[in-house]
Amino acid sequence: MNAFIEKKATYKALVVGVSAGGLKALCSILPKLPVGFPVSVIVVQHRKHMAGDYLIEYLAKRCQLAVQLALPSQPITPGSIYIAPTGYHLLVERNATFSLSIDARVNYSIPAIDVLFESAAICYQHQLIGLILTGANHDGSLGLKTVKKYHGLTLVQSPDSAEYPEMPDAAIAATQVDHILPLSQIASFLTRLLMGDDHG
Repeated sequence: MNAFIEKKATYKALVVGVSAGGLKALCSILPKLPVGFPVSVIVVQHRKHMAGDYLIEYLAKRCQLAVQLALPSQPITPGSIYIAPTGYHLLVERNATFSLSIDARVNYSIPAIDVLFESAAICYQHQLIGLILTGANHDGSLGLKTVKKYHGLTLVQSPDSAEYPEMPDAAIAATQVDHILPLSQIASFLTRLLMGDDHG
């Protein structure tokens, strides 16, 4: 009898969308990602246009991975956390670099989660992981649907563990999500998925 071993997908990027309640959620995940984490992490957090670099500075003090502002034409490298700047949509180009747009708000938001997820799905296709966290609107639901369309892996924070469940609920309603996880389990799930059972 021939044995069939399913080859594990090789992921290159993790896109994260989060809104209201986001700081707590991000701090429950990003600081737990270990050195050697093999993918790039790209985050859209809805925040006020004049919020400045506080989020980046706050996370940089707590994370084992380098945390930086996503800049236009910047190559996207594994093992780094990139935060979308305020006042612009963040996109991933086909050559795995960033670009910024000042197009109209999407779901009343700039940066918009949908814009990042849709562009990243086109670039990375089946090598992308999309994660939707807490939020009080439905931004990210169509973006996660696009990740699924291109055969990426789709993850959503369980609504009952979200400070604001509207965004997870909308994502779950929009597409067949691969994994719905409590906030407390997301970091260990990602680490085991990408680095094996000896981690996480």
